[in-house]
Amino acid sequence: VLVVGGGASGTQHLLELAPYAAATTWVTRRPPVFREGPFDENAGRAAVALVEERVRRGLPPKSVVSVTGLPLNDAIRAGLESGVLDRLPMFDRITEEGVEWADGRRVAADVILWATGFRPVIDHLAPLRLREAGGGIRVEGTRAVADPRVHLVGYGPSASTIGANRAGRAAVRDIRRLLAEQEPVAA
Repeated sequence: VLVVGGGASGTQHLLELAPYAAATTWVTRRPPVFREGPFDENAGRAAVALVEERVRRGLPPKSVVSVTGLPLNDAIRAGLESGVLDRLPMFDRITEEGVEWADGRRVAADVILWATGFRPVIDHLAPLRLREAGGGIRVEGTRAVADPRVHLVGYGPSASTIGANRAGRAAVRDIRRLLAEQEPVAA
């Protein structure tokens, strides 16, 4: 089994699959960054603030793990020590037998599990002209600054299950307020 992805999902999949698979291989675009210590409420707020600051400037959000790091807990330490979490760089092509790198190195794989996380897929919004010069959509809360009628729940700082739930509630309140401000059209 080859697992692609440098976030928590990728490492969790590897640790769960390793005892059952004939072999596992971990592939990521960038070397993983591990974080010591607890990830408490303050650390969570700081991570969300980093993402929020980028989207306020109109830049695309980075991946969640780029601002949180991977927690270095007992399971991760065991995975590192056993070699299960021995990361390889991203391969260059998929072959019938598995994957291959430009230098000729090959890894056989029956399964490729893509644990690549949240990606801001916003190309379909191009006709709305919401993108800033930096390539992202500038948002305040969930509202697109360029058009307050557009809300992006799950984009930027709300790109997590907890964040999206909170952002969804905030978006509903904001949309209700927006709709209440508009006068009904006379028939």
